[in-house]
Amino acid sequence: MTPTPAIPDPRPQADGGVDELREVIAGNLLAARERTRLLTESVDDTDLVRQHSPLMSPLVWDLAHIANQEELWLLRNVGGREPMHPEIDPLYDAFEHPRAERPTLPLLPPAEARAYAREVRGRVMDLLESAKFAGAPLVTDGFAYGMVAQHEQQHDETMLITHQLRRGAAALTASPPGPPPPDALLLPPEVLVAGGPFTMGTSTEPWALDNERPAHQVDLPAFYLDTTPVTNAAYQEFLADGGYDDPRWWTPEGWAHRQRAGLTAPHYWRRDGAAWIRDRFGVTEPVPPAEPVLHVSWYEADAYARWAGRRLPTEAEWEKAARFDPATGRSRRFPWGDEDPAADRANLGQQYLQPAPAGSYPGGAAPCGARQLIGDVWEWTSSDFLPYPGFRAWPYREYSEVFFGPEYKVMRGGSFAVGPVACRGTFRNWDYPIRRQIFSGFRTARDAAPAAPGQPGGE
Repeated sequence: MTPTPAIPDPRPQADGGVDELREVIAGNLLAARERTRLLTESVDDTDLVRQHSPLMSPLVWDLAHIANQEELWLLRNVGGREPMHPEIDPLYDAFEHPRAERPTLPLLPPAEARAYAREVRGRVMDLLESAKFAGAPLVTDGFAYGMVAQHEQQHDETMLITHQLRRGAAALTASPPGPPPPDALLLPPEVLVAGGPFTMGTSTEPWALDNERPAHQVDLPAFYLDTTPVTNAAYQEFLADGGYDDPRWWTPEGWAHRQRAGLTAPHYWRRDGAAWIRDRFGVTEPVPPAEPVLHVSWYEADAYARWAGRRLPTEAEWEKAARFDPATGRSRRFPWGDEDPAADRANLGQQYLQPAPAGSYPGGAAPCGARQLIGDVWEWTSSDFLPYPGFRAWPYREYSEVFFGPEYKVMRGGSFAVGPVACRGTFRNWDYPIRRQIFSGFRTARDAAPAAPGQPGGE
């Protein structure tokens, strides 16, 4: 069984001392490593070295890559140490070898990869005991440590995607999230987000990554947003109405891809008589109607929105709905406020291996009334992945800058597979619009009617 992990405080406390910051860093590093251990020790060595899909690396590559990046940034750049195994650096450079080629490389075998990861982590924990968190930007507020913790949690999500792609008996199990709260069926289908300016992005979040910066003002007209992510039941209506067979709902590129790839339903879905079933981490089960739809591409999400007479929200709309508090006029860290994630606010950290039913987590609701904006499923937006005004690549171009452009679409909010340290109201994810193996879903939006003359609001 997969145990429910503790959720550590994912950020340094601005008013805390050095010892407190060390504890926060250690907690996040250890939480990430515990998840890495579960993901890599739940299968045998044959599974670790196998490539389960050309879209993904062998799990053993992820394991050693995590350790190599930790060594590079913390032991070498922060600690000034000599490289432990410089000859392996090119093997674990994500830009030097595409995923499809990685099984052909002379990778560290499982036992050596585990030993390397243990040795690096031991040295990092020694370094942390005497670390100073001021002076150079890389160490201010423990940024480099936070970046490494986020990197490992991101690869933990990547490895969970690989587990979903692997065939065979279930290697990971977890209890379900539980039923939705009593008021879930009473929620309005959409919420109104008032027009006006808000602060998007951040210039103060200590561990925010470069593409989240800097904070800047964005002025938006009023719009309506789905209260919850689109559910499996709602998506099945699109299927039943022939949505995959009608080019009216698809962009030309999306329709061409749908035909070329033979898409007929979300990834891992198939028919069983009149019912829909799915494969989830080695188990075949009925598709749960109340759960947010999962494993859909941007093209599919966009087609559904058009069919429903709506659209995908822009990235700015999503962030305003998730962060803006009209009572104070400020942007929060999370929909519920500035407090860190907790188990009653969001489905994060792989404590469950699926989304919670739509309408769950009333304690995590945004001021606008929308729920589950953090956790459960990554939510596609209509926006291309582009830099904010005043963007500065840091500490390396390859994290964000090389991906900017119309080839990638932005996702927001995180999924059940994301660690809390790698998820916040400003966090940005991106991928190609064809991708479906990721834990992606969506919600839809529509414009609010303009206010009549002399009236304060729209509809």
